[in-house]
Amino acid sequence: MKPTKTLLTVAALATAAGAVSAQEMTIVSWGGAYSKSQLKAYHEPYSEKTGVTILNDDSSAEAVAKLRAMNEAGNITWDVVDVVAADAIRLCDEGLALEIDPDTMLAPAPDGTPASEDFGDLLVSDCFIPQIVYSTTFGYRTDLVGDTPPTDVCAVFDLETYPGKRSLEKRPINNMEWALICDGVAKDDVYDVLATEEGQNQALAKLDTIKDSVVWWSAGADTPQLLADGEVIMGSTYNGRLFSVIEEQNQPVAMLWDAQVFDLDGWIIPAGLSEERQQQALDYIMFATDTQRLADQAKYISYGPARASSAPLVGQHADLGIDMAPHMPTDPNNAKNTFLYNYEFWADYRDDIDAKFQAWLAQ
Repeated sequence: MKPTKTLLTVAALATAAGAVSAQEMTIVSWGGAYSKSQLKAYHEPYSEKTGVTILNDDSSAEAVAKLRAMNEAGNITWDVVDVVAADAIRLCDEGLALEIDPDTMLAPAPDGTPASEDFGDLLVSDCFIPQIVYSTTFGYRTDLVGDTPPTDVCAVFDLETYPGKRSLEKRPINNMEWALICDGVAKDDVYDVLATEEGQNQALAKLDTIKDSVVWWSAGADTPQLLADGEVIMGSTYNGRLFSVIEEQNQPVAMLWDAQVFDLDGWIIPAGLSEERQQQALDYIMFATDTQRLADQAKYISYGPARASSAPLVGQHADLGIDMAPHMPTDPNNAKNTFLYNYEFWADYRDDIDAKFQAWLAQ
């Protein structure tokens, strides 16, 4: 999907005491229902408070490559970037992201608990400001799966029972893990196996069995659209995108939570910004990651807020009036058989396995 830029309306010029001077910021995210949730929970209130115009760029899928190129050119055009945790680790290791002191640069909880304690173990990198816990899982068309809807992730590889197209993300992450699980590798052994050339070949061989039936996606909004249009029988995407197509659009789609992959998403600030732009980015981050703002995002999409103090504030959907807690990936009924994503593995192996995966795709 071609990246787009959307100008967010500025509600008012900065008038509040302490507000930073009015200017533009470019904030990079993933588009679709997710960016809409950020617009409602973060961008619009921040613009109203400060007068800052926010340009929203939907290029997070290419964030690492683009930030590398910007750094090499000495021209950083982004101010705040939404990335998954493994990409944040890579960017931090390469010196492309600003290191964050959570207890001075992020807001404490309402009861005074320091941010470092409130975010806890989700602070997986010195440069990463967690925002949400989400999962990558599968949705399927309820009217296309017959009388036996899938309950197991390995249904994706079962072309006999579930013939038709399925959509998978055009990258190795998650696909390689699911392939090994469905080829008999125990979940606890997946990353040990995937660290070997033999294990990588095993995963690709399993994916070969459905390759001709796969529609490959790059943007999180692709699978929900493919499902809504009936172009695929099942497909992977982020659980919040499936919530949108099921609950908001009322499409004949259901969620397959089996082997959902838990992951973290959050902000980084690119290294190399001018002092003024860096201070503006830090001001935005302080605002957008406080306890109330993270809880507010859950009014618009079914991702769990990353702060412990935000969880009790999660209530009903802003428009539908339904309780959001049962739609979170962390709900006990949804988390019976999860797969835990290994951030450090992908930070270490991503470039090499990416190259191998793309070469396999081109065959």
